[in-house]
Amino acid sequence: MKRSALLAERGVAHGFGDRRDGVSVGVYARANAGFGGDEPAAVRENRRRFARTIGADPAALCSLRQVHGRTARIVAAPEQAVREGDALVSRTPGLLLAVTTADCVPVLALDPDAGVAAAVHAGWRGAVAGVVAAAVEAMAALGAEPARVTAAIGPCIRQESYEVDAPVRDAVVAAMPNAAARFAPGLCGDRWQFDLAGHVAALLRAAGAFRIDDLALDTLQNDTTYFSHRGSKQRNEVGYGVQLAAIRVPG
Repeated sequence: MKRSALLAERGVAHGFGDRRDGVSVGVYARANAGFGGDEPAAVRENRRRFARTIGADPAALCSLRQVHGRTARIVAAPEQAVREGDALVSRTPGLLLAVTTADCVPVLALDPDAGVAAAVHAGWRGAVAGVVAAAVEAMAALGAEPARVTAAIGPCIRQESYEVDAPVRDAVVAAMPNAAARFAPGLCGDRWQFDLAGHVAALLRAAGAFRIDDLALDTLQNDTTYFSHRGSKQRNEVGYGVQLAAIRVPG
């Protein structure tokens, strides 16, 4: 479990989980938090342990069926994987807003003055679609001021590990032209190394977020600690696990 120093300064319960200290087995070992393919009872226990570790009520956990889109859901009561979306936003005290990742970027955000929190799942598709801006806009709809928002970027695939093809680069740059600077040439002429975390940080700044904490952890290079979709594919595994990132709405 990793925490953000900036969010900790704000006194908010939160955490970026990993694959350790769970009960799942096989390719999902140990702390898989996703229901796709794993035993549901094991996933529920892994989620319960995560919530207890950060001092939150497991019954207050909220999650989505993530689809790599731009939808930010405002929630006022617990629900797990009932609706589609890629960001959760709330001002209901005690709710535990969670996303799952296995290379994509998890973002936890807070405006402590407004008591508004958000959890965001941002892969390259979601980033292009506008999920980061949608999350900040949803926070503002609940009374947050973007300039007061503190955001933390958790474990994800990093530039040295993340090779993409030209169509991905073209889509990212078409949505945000200055993003070209976040691509470095790959080993082949039509491949690029993409700084996805840096791109998400730029999107947060563009949306008005004032303070950003990047934990600078690479899921692929540390795939004995973190679930990595790309790492699982490289090992020809059938299925892969995901880890939780979550923030408790203060109050």
